[in-house]
Amino acid sequence: MKLVLVAGPPSVGKTTIIKRIIEKMSHENICYFKIDVAKANEDEILRKEYNIKTNKAYSGDLCPDHTSVVIMKDVIEWAEQNDASLLIVESAGLCLRCSPYLTQGVGVGIVSCTSGIHAPEKMGPMLSLADVIITTRTDLVSQAEKEIMSQKLYELYKNTLILETNALQGYSLQKLNEVIKQSEEIDINKVELKGNPPVGTCTICIGKKNVGWKNHYGIVRQMSKNFTGFIYRGD
Repeated sequence: MKLVLVAGPPSVGKTTIIKRIIEKMSHENICYFKIDVAKANEDEILRKEYNIKTNKAYSGDLCPDHTSVVIMKDVIEWAEQNDASLLIVESAGLCLRCSPYLTQGVGVGIVSCTSGIHAPEKMGPMLSLADVIITTRTDLVSQAEKEIMSQKLYELYKNTLILETNALQGYSLQKLNEVIKQSEEIDINKVELKGNPPVGTCTICIGKKNVGWKNHYGIVRQMSKNFTGFIYRGD
């Protein structure tokens, strides 16, 4: 079974990109899994439109990418039980510090041209660890904005395959399909994160509401002139 992990901020066109993948890979037995915070209907839409097996999980109080990490083996086992030859996982991707990508499969990071020309500099591992970066909604910005966005991506991620599309027609996505077809089958016993997760936990992570670093333990930070200065409080 091959695996595709799609991540990006909300409303950048992740599901539309996935539709184009499904259409081009219709000869495969495809399973789709969506990870979101509290509400998702993409699984229902794709199941009705393409007659494929779909499922979903809500992260609730957890970061969606955190949830992706802890349930990924279960998701793979579910897809294997349904004899899938291609598993597509879509993460809500709300945490720009985390990354759901694995050392196996194809990681696809999505960024919208309408997010602004500085978006690529702010998305961290969600783009830097992706195997493929896709800019969407290229038809909704000026030519100058599109070129600046492309230039920033090429400067920041010059070793990553970068594609542009408006997603509705799906032009320029043929290369993505080739990458998926050429990718190796995954081994559930060797699935690991591609990047390092964020460092440490603290009392904020477990729900303490007090404001101010003196009220918290774990990895915290003080305000300084350049807003640096992480410290560790507690055992």
